[in-house]
Amino acid sequence: MPAPYSYDLRRKTVEAINRGHKKVNVSRLFKISRNTLDIWLKREKETGDFQTLTNKQGRHSKIEYEEKFKSFVKENQDKTQTKMAELSGNNITQQNISYTCQKLGITRKKNLRIRGKK
Repeated sequence: MPAPYSYDLRRKTVEAINRGHKKVNVSRLFKISRNTLDIWLKREKETGDFQTLTNKQGRHSKIEYEEKFKSFVKENQDKTQTKMAELSGNNITQQNISYTCQKLGITRKKNLRIRGKK
């Protein structure tokens, strides 16, 4: 995911607009899109600042209690992830189950016993 623009660049662009320069010229000068500039100006108008929004990137798991989840998976290890999602309720989807298993290092493979020749 790309990094957000620096606060210094944001400040310079907004100050240029406040000095009376046209949005089109400012966006071309600083090589940012007009939409980005509009978003910064809107954010400044609403909140008084044009800082980046924090904690908006990345996934946030719907499954909060990892130990409880581990025991749930251990109890239902013979079931598919879709079936586990149905059993768990709480608007948990198969993808939520998959992501949390991956994060915790739980594999999807069943324990298969290999039989040797006698």
